[in-house]
Amino acid sequence: MTNDPRRANRNFAPPPYSDRDMTFSKIARHGLFATFLIAFGAISTLATAQISSKSVVSTPQVRAELMAHAPEGADPGKTVWVGLQLAHQPEWHTYWKNSGDSGLPTSLQWTLPPGVMAGDIAWPVPKKIPIGNLANYGYEGTVLLPVPLTVTPDFKPSVLNNDIEIKLRAAWLVCRKECIPEEGEFTLRVPVRGSTALNGAAFDAALKAQPIALTGASRVEIHGNALQVSVVGLPPALQGKTLDLFPETPEVIETAAQWTQGWQGAVWTARLPLSPQRSQSPALMPLVLAADVGGQRQGYLAQAQVVGTWPGVAAAEGVSPALAAALKANASAATAPARPAAALALWAAVLGALLGGLILNLMPCVFPILAIKVMSFTRHADDRRGHRTSGLAYTAGVVLSFVALGALMLGLRSAGEQLGWGFQLQSPAVVAALAVLFTVMGLNLAGLFEFGQFLPSRVLLLESKNPAANAFLSGVLAVAVASPCTAPFMGASLGLALGLPALQALLIFAAIGLGMALPYLAASLIPAVARLLPRPGAWMDTFRRAMAFPMFATVVWLVWVLGQQSGIDGASALLALLVALSLVIWSLTLAGAARGVIATVSIAIGAMLLLAIGQNVVKPLDVPATTAARADRWQSWAPGRIDQLLATGSPVFVDFTAAWCVTCQYNKKTTLANPEVLAAVDARKVVLLRADWTRRDPAITAALSELGRNGVPVYVLYKNGRAPVVLSEILSVDEVRAALESL
Repeated sequence: MTNDPRRANRNFAPPPYSDRDMTFSKIARHGLFATFLIAFGAISTLATAQISSKSVVSTPQVRAELMAHAPEGADPGKTVWVGLQLAHQPEWHTYWKNSGDSGLPTSLQWTLPPGVMAGDIAWPVPKKIPIGNLANYGYEGTVLLPVPLTVTPDFKPSVLNNDIEIKLRAAWLVCRKECIPEEGEFTLRVPVRGSTALNGAAFDAALKAQPIALTGASRVEIHGNALQVSVVGLPPALQGKTLDLFPETPEVIETAAQWTQGWQGAVWTARLPLSPQRSQSPALMPLVLAADVGGQRQGYLAQAQVVGTWPGVAAAEGVSPALAAALKANASAATAPARPAAALALWAAVLGALLGGLILNLMPCVFPILAIKVMSFTRHADDRRGHRTSGLAYTAGVVLSFVALGALMLGLRSAGEQLGWGFQLQSPAVVAALAVLFTVMGLNLAGLFEFGQFLPSRVLLLESKNPAANAFLSGVLAVAVASPCTAPFMGASLGLALGLPALQALLIFAAIGLGMALPYLAASLIPAVARLLPRPGAWMDTFRRAMAFPMFATVVWLVWVLGQQSGIDGASALLALLVALSLVIWSLTLAGAARGVIATVSIAIGAMLLLAIGQNVVKPLDVPATTAARADRWQSWAPGRIDQLLATGSPVFVDFTAAWCVTCQYNKKTTLANPEVLAAVDARKVVLLRADWTRRDPAITAALSELGRNGVPVYVLYKNGRAPVVLSEILSVDEVRAALESL
């Protein structure tokens, strides 16, 4: 009867350390699906974003999206509208077909199936953008550049794929005080039969912004170094109004110079100075005039015949000197070979990543995992070969997981997603999955159940023969729970990784993993370190059960994080489901007839709860921007808010934080709430802003990228006339006070 080890385990107590140290390995191995769901949960939770990212490209300055509008389908003979929508960050702009004194217009190169032809961009009316002593024509805010596609009878859709595949390669120059050439490749599918009208409002607005063609004999007369313009056919409602003028022909007039306009009855007239660098001598000048009509901006297009003889043409410059310098600077920055200083910076970043990974072991979630792994040495105290194998396998799991997570993040960013380090915990589904896993781990460590009760003996034997696989999966799980936060020394390294080639960036992620695995690796490879560990004994059972409480504490934290994302309903639903899960696990440990009855009832209860309230767990919480920062002293961060405050002369302190970042919460409750720090803030009239990155926010991701960071916490002090001061990840009262006193 006692030959069955499972029966013997119920009848008398074996040495408490004989099989307990395998507990975490079993969780890692048999929870393989849950582990990968958590470590790489962004793959599933961002699946929709990944599909749509083919039509979206985001940079810190612009979000570009390829859109389509075909409310009546795309059958032959019909016109399909497509367009590139550019959403600019505050103060940034792109250019019209005539960019003015500097700049370049946005260009679109289409790849279309046979029988589908693209027309020209239907340019909306631009605005005049003064820059110093120059003036440009372009767009700020959000603009859609619509293009008509003609579907001819020659178009033959595939039998298997009844869609029109539209590919676009776009290039645009985005400028503020500096200019950045950017480009993107987009793919979109439009069904031939069926309605595509999701973006109807955007296309309607863009088409209404088109200039209306005027009739009548408008003209441009050449008078020496000036042009005398006469436009007829304008609506009577415009008479007497001041109009904006945008010539479609570039490099003819002096864009930023003063000019005059007036009305002669129903004829609008203007006198425009010629550009000293004029390179065009057109016979016909299309002119766009714009004014507010009925509270809306409306444009009118006049085809003006040129009368007279053009003066001599200046030598063509190609682009303006300012633009040429900007393009040259960007090109040289992109193609310059790596210098010794750059190589030194890379290795400094690798060292910082290594130290940051080492400190990650002190995160509350990770320490119990590391402790359990180190205690597994005591199972075979003299098995040096087994220790080395386990240590190397654990290190491989940690390093490869960090590299895979970094590659996933870099890949999604290159596809247009604004993501940063810890992006997986911005998904309520991933947070809930972590809470489930840690609940199961806590119940197991507390002794409620053993995996051996539910697994066939063949599986247990297979597991015992593969300790390296267990150690590897332990490393994967450790990364899943440690990765969200940015430890000291990691911030600058991760920020630098975003601007490096892929291989160099992945080297930094690998260094983080190596740093995190170092303690366990050292204990496995160096006998002197292993000898410092406690010897096997009955104390290990007590230690194992004690480790359940940090797991349950982690569940409390995760439920709180979910509450920030899905509200009180989401957090309550998760708690109820965790209780139901615990009931199911307990029921499966029972013996006899009661097990079947109670397990069936508990599973039914869990299923009903999941159907009734499960959707609340992943339902996003709509939080008004004005209430995102609840503390009285703190205001909500928003794009452009810093510049607005600096313009008033106020210094600004920004806390980039997230509910799932333990370091952020520690700094918030200690240093940032310290009376001495708050007194220094009040004395210097510093405005406090809080950028909450708990849920995905591309604007915050872009702001972090501008600071050379891609994870939280980040603390920045701004003041007019000086560069932003980025403080350390773990704040001290003295550091913050010193930074404030330097204002």
